[in-house]
Amino acid sequence: MGLRNIIGKRLGLGLVRRRKPFSTATCDGDGNGNGNAKSINLYSAINQALHIALETDNRAFVFGEDVSFGGVFRCTTGLSDRFGKARVFNTPLCEQGIVGFGIGLAAMGNRAIAEIQFADYIYPAFDQIVNEAAKFRYRSGNQFNCGGLTIRAPYGAVGHGGHYHSQSPEAFFCHVPGIKVVIPRSPRQAKGLLLSCIRDPNPVVFFEPKWLYRLAVEEVPEHDYMLPLSEAEVIRQGSDITLVGWGAQLSVMEQACNEAEKDGISCELIDLKTLLPWDKETVEASVRKTGRVLISHEAPVTGGFGAEISASIVERCFLRLEAPVARVCGLDTPFPLVFEPFYMPTKNKILDAIKATVNY
Repeated sequence: MGLRNIIGKRLGLGLVRRRKPFSTATCDGDGNGNGNAKSINLYSAINQALHIALETDNRAFVFGEDVSFGGVFRCTTGLSDRFGKARVFNTPLCEQGIVGFGIGLAAMGNRAIAEIQFADYIYPAFDQIVNEAAKFRYRSGNQFNCGGLTIRAPYGAVGHGGHYHSQSPEAFFCHVPGIKVVIPRSPRQAKGLLLSCIRDPNPVVFFEPKWLYRLAVEEVPEHDYMLPLSEAEVIRQGSDITLVGWGAQLSVMEQACNEAEKDGISCELIDLKTLLPWDKETVEASVRKTGRVLISHEAPVTGGFGAEISASIVERCFLRLEAPVARVCGLDTPFPLVFEPFYMPTKNKILDAIKATVNY
């Protein structure tokens, strides 16, 4: 379904690659599997995943600011009533304490699912994530770990959030060996990826595109399923240029692809899904085919994760590139309020960059 229809082995960097399952869930490539599917929005898909996580593992706990009554976006609605206040509970307004508590809970062998109410407020917890969670396994020589920690946070523009409720901080965490960073684009992806993150033996930061909480609707299987991490997905085949993105930006990029097609430009669109560790091979294979690449994200262009993708592609595909790597991203300013439409990497900005790159 197009996006337009849904508006054991420890590595030196402290990650464990092999996922040890904590349930009998299937691990699907697309989340279809078997069983019934229901048309739901993204926040409902998150809610389903949390219900399943708590139901299938009595070591799982959900906590954060206001989660016991459902949270500001209603993602945790009904959890406290069903599983009790001992497993789903509010915390003080202290992000450092929320993550620090989650690290300790996970270190004791539990599934700690912490919610940061807005990604903009994850910064007080930065030290706990970067210096504690990410290094816990490595510094102990794999004797101890807090791999059961998953940190959920809604990120990105919402149309009226201004500079304290619209930021996209994913690049800060992609610089940190020892954690994973995952961002879904749709309800089906959100459910399957979140369950994989919760059951992965490494700490994960899971950013949820709040713009799509109610806007994105698609058929989501009701059963327990997981989607593989660190595997990008080619969601649109093309031959002239490769577009790479994640999260809410994918729907904007697909609109640009549709417009480019009217001018005879064939665009291949890739959803990265996992930013750390990211799937270089899939992107490289696409760029070797098309000879051109454009990366787009909401975060400011300077130091954004698009810069890392660009550098890697130049290293791997330099002799196959027909044009410089293009980036269409947020501006290097604090996130504005009334000027948000000028800040955002819009369909028209992407379309102009597609044409300029193809005609280079």
